[in-house]
Order: sequence, then structure tokens, then C-alpha cells
Amino acid sequence: MKAEFTAIIEAATEGGYWAICPEIPGANGQGETVEEAKKSLKNAIKLIFEDRL
Repeated sequence: MKAEFTAIIEAATEGGYWAICPEIPGANGQGETVEEAKKSLKNAIKLIFEDRL
């Protein structure tokens, strides 16, 4: 099953980017680029759902 979630990505003051998913508490990621931050967030969401099973 595939689901879509909201990703909020902002530039970090120390450089790079951070990302959060407001629908999933604790889901966040970071990276040097927007793409890295998205990938990190996607991995965090995956781990959260795996942990809940």
C-alpha cells in the first residue's frame, strides 16, 4: 500500500535542510540538500511504521 504525506522542508540556520511530516509525530529528517532531507524523512517514516507493526 502506498500513502502520501505532507513534507515541510526548511533551510537550517547552520546549513543544509530539515524536514518534518506533521501527520506523523516524531517523523523528521535532515540533509545537505532538499533531496537528502526528503530521503531522510522518507526513511524516518518507514522506520516509524515498521516499529508500529
